[in-house]
Amino acid sequence: MTEELLTAPDDIAVPDADGSNTLFDWLGEMRTQHPVWQEGSGPYHVFCYDDVQQVISDPRIFSNDSSRVMPQLKPLTEGHINAMDPPRHVSLRRLVSQAFTPRMVTTLEPRITEVARELLAEAGSGRFDLVDVLTYPLPVIVISELLGIPPSDRDLFRMWADGFIRLADAPPGGDVVANFRAATRDMDEYLLAHCRRRRAAPEADLISTLATAKVNGERLTDDEVVKFAGILFLTGHLTTTLLIGNAVQCLDRNPDAGAQLRADRSLVPSAIEEVLRHRSPFTTVSRVTVTDVEVGGRLIPADRMVTPWVISANHDERRFAHPDRFDIRRDPNKHVAFGRGGHFCIGAPLARLEGALALDALLDTFSELTVDHDVDIAYHPRGMYGARNLPVVARRA
Repeated sequence: MTEELLTAPDDIAVPDADGSNTLFDWLGEMRTQHPVWQEGSGPYHVFCYDDVQQVISDPRIFSNDSSRVMPQLKPLTEGHINAMDPPRHVSLRRLVSQAFTPRMVTTLEPRITEVARELLAEAGSGRFDLVDVLTYPLPVIVISELLGIPPSDRDLFRMWADGFIRLADAPPGGDVVANFRAATRDMDEYLLAHCRRRRAAPEADLISTLATAKVNGERLTDDEVVKFAGILFLTGHLTTTLLIGNAVQCLDRNPDAGAQLRADRSLVPSAIEEVLRHRSPFTTVSRVTVTDVEVGGRLIPADRMVTPWVISANHDERRFAHPDRFDIRRDPNKHVAFGRGGHFCIGAPLARLEGALALDALLDTFSELTVDHDVDIAYHPRGMYGARNLPVVARRA
């Protein structure tokens, strides 16, 4: 254990994910100088690929349940699949994973393509905001149809999703539970009503699957169904929204890569993987130490919050050659944008497919598509990496 690891300066501050190189420069310094760093008396931040992989891959040592150290969060974490540990997590994940296998997701391809092309057809040429036109509505429509939400109610979910995102902008020190409940109350009540209707009259949708299935002989509670459906919608659409927007920004900054994609569409899947690595939609995840454990040469005591930086791991020079280079032919590309282990993102196949089909639709629809740098772009705060709005200039093919 080096002295350097023990004596990080007090003036280190986490920068906002502002879409520039500022965050990447800071992450590079942290990997080199402070690979495991405690933020004051708070969480331990982990930056290097091997250390991040250690934290996110072993639920025996690193729990997903933050209420272990913050019991006030128990109302939010109880029954929440993202806060579960084995064996309950394994049972619930096995239940819903059937809806997200690559084979099942592939059946959605015609509908995703249809929606993407319809949305872009309405945009026309000239200047518009790609978030409003495509990157937001496409995943909302897809996940809504998968869950069984009527098309007439999609605007409600956009309003609720916007409220959820605004939680990240709230000043620290507030009542987290009260704020979260206020932001999700209407959506939870809506999903609860659908859950109860599906229990009585199941349909061919994911809410019906959750409402009628059994785990170890027991049905999920209403609260578990609502929480799982809610997190699928909120994170499922946001991941893809950020991914598509990040893809457009990466290609705008690397026009040679865009030219290669237009010449060879077989590169689209590997381009999506490189976007996920280069501009990972979510910068961090969270874990809690179950016991004392050594990470990166530093001892982290039991019952401490740990923040693995997946976006930093994806830029680790020890794992990726020239990590700051956007290379759509990168191989291998074992990024951890979707996590690793038992909590690997269950919606990853769907996000990948939506991203690839959206990129194909953009290349088919527009002969030119560039970011409009004359318009200010607002970025999401710490925790997410991507643009809230994405002004573009487009010329139809």
